[in-house]
Amino acid sequence: MGVSGCGKTTIAEALAARLGWTFHDADNFHPAANVEKMREGIPLTDADREPWLGRLNRLLADSIAAGAHPVLACSALKESYRTQLREGGLPVTIVYLKGSYNEILARLTSREGHFMPPALLRSQFETLEEPRDAWSIEISKPVPDIVNDIAGRLAGGARP
Repeated sequence: MGVSGCGKTTIAEALAARLGWTFHDADNFHPAANVEKMREGIPLTDADREPWLGRLNRLLADSIAAGAHPVLACSALKESYRTQLREGGLPVTIVYLKGSYNEILARLTSREGHFMPPALLRSQFETLEEPRDAWSIEISKPVPDIVNDIAGRLAGGARP
């Protein structure tokens, strides 16, 4: 979890590949209206996010029930969003990819082909409620180091 540009997709894809688990990008589950709002530079409201988070909770629940190990890249900026993802008592481990505004803004301005404009980054930081029940990992580390860190914690049975 984390703001746009923190590396959620890159890290989650690499972690899923390393562990042989299934990767899902929460951005792919947004309704078209949400994507259009973000493309136009309009921050999403809690009401916009509620059905999206419900879809993600069902995705996680169905995956876990089928015996799969899903890895979900999701902003989950507020505690209430993370609670909704865990609804039904799902055993979800949260990894918070943490970086400074300037570091992430530099990443966003250099990336191409994503619907999230850099102008919305400030609103994401304003919305962000840093989790207390998550593994907090600095994004300044190389991707393989971050993936090794998370995989090691999971293998060791660590809990946030």
